[in-house]
Amino acid sequence: MLPTAEGPKAKLLLLWMTFIMSMVFAVWQALLNNFVIERAGFTGAEIGLLQSLREIPGFLAFTAIFVLILIREQSFALVSLFVMSLGVAITGLLPTVIGLYFTTVLMSVGFHYYETLNQSLTLQWVEKEEAAGFMGKALSWKAAAALGGYGSIWLLMTVLKLDYVWMYAFVGGMGCLMTLALWLYFPRFDTGDSQHKRVILRRRYWLYYLLTFFSGARRQIFVVFAGFMMVEKFHYSVSEITALFLINYVINLLFAPAIGRLIGRIGERNALCIEYLGLIAVFVSYALVETAHFAAALYVIDHLLFAMAIAMKTYFQKIADRADIAASMSVSFTINHIAAVVIPVLLGYLWLESNAAVFYIGAAMAVCSLLLSLNVPRHPAPGKEVLLFGDKPSQAQPN
Repeated sequence: MLPTAEGPKAKLLLLWMTFIMSMVFAVWQALLNNFVIERAGFTGAEIGLLQSLREIPGFLAFTAIFVLILIREQSFALVSLFVMSLGVAITGLLPTVIGLYFTTVLMSVGFHYYETLNQSLTLQWVEKEEAAGFMGKALSWKAAAALGGYGSIWLLMTVLKLDYVWMYAFVGGMGCLMTLALWLYFPRFDTGDSQHKRVILRRRYWLYYLLTFFSGARRQIFVVFAGFMMVEKFHYSVSEITALFLINYVINLLFAPAIGRLIGRIGERNALCIEYLGLIAVFVSYALVETAHFAAALYVIDHLLFAMAIAMKTYFQKIADRADIAASMSVSFTINHIAAVVIPVLLGYLWLESNAAVFYIGAAMAVCSLLLSLNVPRHPAPGKEVLLFGDKPSQAQPN
């Protein structure tokens, strides 16, 4: 862990990086469905392919560990944040199918490398006892940043009537400038613990890998198709989509820290079970919903449940060797995106035939995650990673 004097500064850096990422990405996400439909004539097939392309850098996230041979994690995280912001800044300049594919991939390269490194640094710089609470606090910063981004959409596009190109340029440019400020202001922190600089897959982490895989597959259905349904089926405008996101992030701002503390009290197993039971109900409801207001309510509940995913990260932190963290975060991001690369494009074509079938598949994935979460011990630790199908030493220990 970091020396006591450096700990608070390092946590503040993590929070500010989270703020920038959330502000920039929230605006990109809020405008995406309306922008691609209005300016590029996207259907479910094109949006599915775009989202699959967006996830390819996530699938290749394991390559981050090789870049770390040349550059420190903290510096790499800031470079990635800058690249993400640059990709968003130029999005409005290329309102064509090919142009959107290019800017989306550029943004995604920065986003996925940043997310990989942010998770690694968080698990290294924050004590295990504080991790769930800190991640809840980070979610509240993320929510505050998104609210600021949505406020800028309201000001620039609703009040000042500016075009998409100005909105993307403004928020992407702000992200670039703020990232440069962090680079200049904060010192370079060092945990003093050597991280492995190779790809690592350990048999004892198998449950975490499977939970990560299903999480990535299931999340794509929410990210790609839940928001697209709001625009295509219920004809939400930019202002209405932004209002829906505002509600999401206000709720996260208010409740995310409490959710982090709750996970610290009830444990990872119970938190994951609550998340997956809720997601099963939400996805089935998505398949059946016929009213815009009920769909919006489901979207808000869905978004709130993802805050419980903190439990998966703290579960890994408790079972992992410290030297494995950076390499394992890179590998886990790749695992998370194995299904994410193919699901959007395949389900994009299924979407043309049946919206409901897409969401029933999401419910089935949530069922798989629920069954896996029942194998998480109440008090996970090295040597006590699972209840069933672990190495023999872990089976002899009480749970």
